[in-house]
Amino acid sequence: MNAALPNHSLPLGNTRSIGDILIAAGRLKPEDLQRILDAQQIEKLSFGEAAIALNALSKADIDFALSKQFDYAYMVEGQDPFNPQLVAACKPFSRVSENLRAVRSQLMLRWFNSDALRKVMTVVSAGKGDGRSFIAANLAIVFAQQGQRTLLIDGDLRADAQHSQQALFNLEKGVGLSGILAGRATLDVAQPVAALPGLTVLTAGAQPPNPQELLGRTAFAQVLRDASLQFDVILIDTPSGGDYSDGEIIAARAGAALMVARRNETLVPEAKELGARLQDSGVALVGSVLNDA
Repeated sequence: MNAALPNHSLPLGNTRSIGDILIAAGRLKPEDLQRILDAQQIEKLSFGEAAIALNALSKADIDFALSKQFDYAYMVEGQDPFNPQLVAACKPFSRVSENLRAVRSQLMLRWFNSDALRKVMTVVSAGKGDGRSFIAANLAIVFAQQGQRTLLIDGDLRADAQHSQQALFNLEKGVGLSGILAGRATLDVAQPVAALPGLTVLTAGAQPPNPQELLGRTAFAQVLRDASLQFDVILIDTPSGGDYSDGEIIAARAGAALMVARRNETLVPEAKELGARLQDSGVALVGSVLNDA
């Protein structure tokens, strides 16, 4: 699979009506369409309001149709690859997804702008269970939904397969970042996410015996340079900063970091210490996210 030159161009719009979209998707019976249109005209309601009032459609059906009309990619339950942790993809209209979009807006203002050198950001945290991978994955999704050519790199070369971005996105096993850093592959091994146009994931790959040494090689800097030529936004997941210095090495290459903390779990002194070490290394600490899930 070649992802080095992926086709990230998104559709320009869908001119079909909500009714046509839902009939084609098997969510609306043709005989119910006229009932909805009649009620819409008589009661002066929107199509969605009339359909829900008649119990002909659910809000989920309306959300699905609107996403098709406005080219807003998301996954529905039962669609491969579905994972409930990918909230921005499977529940794009939820409070959590709205919060993620707010974070995206702040990151666009503070870091990702017209500067060609500001395309890469590391997601870090001090503790193991703070939710770095969750935040990194969902931020990558909302950036892709905005139309940004987005690359999510799994830089946690220590995690087992079930706690990796590969598992979250249900991607193929194979060569990933570790293989590239070992000289056995190129960025071509990154995998586009079919259900989410604009999003590509570079998995961690096989667990190496020397992750810190691999990340410290100039090959990693070259990966980021190559990726910056092809993508608008590059987010990098990392292992716990309290256990390993991998995240600091990655952040130093990226130039910027987003700190993740979990409510009632993250130890404030450890988070402050990690933030200080990053800033001492010249890393721009762009912001922080409080994960209360």
